[in-house]
Amino acid sequence: MADLHDQRILIIDFGGQTTQLIARRVREAGVYCEIHPWDISNEAVAQYRASGVILSGGPESVTQANSPTIPSAILTLEVPILGICYGMQAMVNQLGGEVQAQAAHSEFGYAKVELVADTPLFLDLRDERNNDTDYLDVWMSHGDRVESLPDGFERVGTSENAPMAIIANTQAQRYGIQFHPEVTHTVQGEQILKRFVLDICGCDGLWNAGNIIEDAITRIRKQVGKEEVLLGLSGGVDSSVVAAMLHEAIGDQLTCVFVDNGLLRLNEGDQVMETFAKNMGVRVIRVDAEDRFLDALAGVSDPERKRKIIGNLFVEIFEQEAAKLVNANWLAQGTIYPDVIESAASTSGSAHLIKSHHNVGGLPANMRLKLLEPLRELFKDEVRRIGVDLGLPPAMVQRHPFPGPGLGVRILGEVKKEYADILRAADAIFIEALYAHDLYDKVSQAFTVFLPVKSVGVTGDGRRYDYVVALRAVETVDFMTARAARLPWDMLDEVSRNICNSIPRISRVSYDISSKPPATIEWE
Repeated sequence: MADLHDQRILIIDFGGQTTQLIARRVREAGVYCEIHPWDISNEAVAQYRASGVILSGGPESVTQANSPTIPSAILTLEVPILGICYGMQAMVNQLGGEVQAQAAHSEFGYAKVELVADTPLFLDLRDERNNDTDYLDVWMSHGDRVESLPDGFERVGTSENAPMAIIANTQAQRYGIQFHPEVTHTVQGEQILKRFVLDICGCDGLWNAGNIIEDAITRIRKQVGKEEVLLGLSGGVDSSVVAAMLHEAIGDQLTCVFVDNGLLRLNEGDQVMETFAKNMGVRVIRVDAEDRFLDALAGVSDPERKRKIIGNLFVEIFEQEAAKLVNANWLAQGTIYPDVIESAASTSGSAHLIKSHHNVGGLPANMRLKLLEPLRELFKDEVRRIGVDLGLPPAMVQRHPFPGPGLGVRILGEVKKEYADILRAADAIFIEALYAHDLYDKVSQAFTVFLPVKSVGVTGDGRRYDYVVALRAVETVDFMTARAARLPWDMLDEVSRNICNSIPRISRVSYDISSKPPATIEWE
C-alpha cells in the first residue's frame, strides 16, 4: 500500500476559529493534512513536501504593521495554493496586489457570490442560476477587502461588499476566496475543498478508515518490534480504540493497565473489565489506586497542578507494572490531534496554552517508557470510524469523551472522596436520563460538574445547606468549538428533581449554557 502521508496538504493557521474545520474537511475528502502556525520556518515548509497549501482565515488585518505573513518558502512552492479570507488577503498583499481596510463595508454571515469567470476550481459549481449567471450561497466574515489583484490573477467571483470575492491565477494554480468553505453555511464548501485537494492538487483520496488502520498497524509493528507495550486503558473511546488496534497489531505483546483511581464514573471499572478482559480476550491488569490518587491530590485546587499530579501518578503506576514484565518498554496512550493542538503553543509562542492534557503536557521528563501514540494525528470522528472498523461495540465507540484525569477535573477545587462519590451518583442520573429521552446520541458530550460551594435549600419544613452541581451538554463537530445543547426543559427539570431527591448532599442543580469559545467544554 502507498504511504498515506506521501500526498498531504499543509494548512497554515493564521489564528482562525474554524481552521480545525478546514482540516476535517480535507480529511473527509480522503487526504492527509496537518495544521502548522503561520510562523513555521522555511526549512520546515520544505521538509513537509506538501502536495498543496491552504491558507486559513484569521482575526488580523494585513493593513496593520506586524500582521502575520505567509512564509516566503510557500510562495515559491510549485504546488497549488488556496487562500481563505485572511489567507487570500495575505497572498494578494505579498504578491503585489492591494488590500484595504473597509470597516464600513464588512460582510458577516450569509452572502451571495456571482461567478463572473471560469476557473477549474469552480467549474459547474453553483447554487442558483439566474439570467445565465451562476451564484453561490456562502458564509462571509471579513472587514478588509481586496481592491486590486497581483499580476496573473483575475476576478472570478464578486459579492455585494467584496468585489474580489473569488480570484484565481489558473496557470500558477493559486486561488483565493473571501468566504469560508469549511463551514456548513457555504453550501458548496465541501465540494470546493474536495475539488482543490483531489483535482487541483492531484491527491488520490486514500485517507480512509481501512487504510488508516492498515498503515497504523504496519507502523506499530515496525516501531515496537518484539518488545512489549503497556496501555493505560480508561474505557473511554480513545484508549479503547488504541487497545483494539494494538491487540490486532501485536497480540500478546500488549498488556493493558486499568487504573481504578477513584475518579471514574459509576461502575466504570467493572464495565471495562467485562468488555476487554472477558469479551475481547485482551490482557488487562486492574490496579486499585484510589487512595494513592486522593492522597496525592489532597489540598490541591489548581487545575493544571491536578492534571500534572494525576498524569505523573499514572506513569508511576504504569512503570511499576512495566517492571513486572520482562520486555515492556513502551507506554501507549490515546492521545488524539485536538489534544496536541490545545496543549501546544507554536514554536514562536504565538499560540496560547488552553490547558495541558494529562497525556500531553502532564508526563514527566524522566519517564523511562517510550511513548506510543497511534491516534496522535487523528480527529475524534476519525477515531470513532476506526473503532467501528476494528469491531468495537457501537455503544462504546459512540460514548461521549471522558477526560484522562477523570472526575479530578470535574470536581472544581480540591478533590475528595466524598465529592467524587456525590458527583458519580449525580452524573449517572443525568446520563441515564439522556438515554431514556433518546438524547444521548444527539449531543456530543454531556457530564456533571461538582462545584466547591454550598447553597441554601429546603427539605420538607427544614433548611438545607449543601452542595451544588452543574449539568453540561454540548453540540459540536470537531470539539474545537461547541455550543450548549438546547435540552428540553421538562427533561432538565426531571433530572434536577431526581438528583436533589436521591442525593441528600446536593441542594441545587444548574445548567451551563456557555459556548466554546469563550468557555471550554470541560470546566477545568
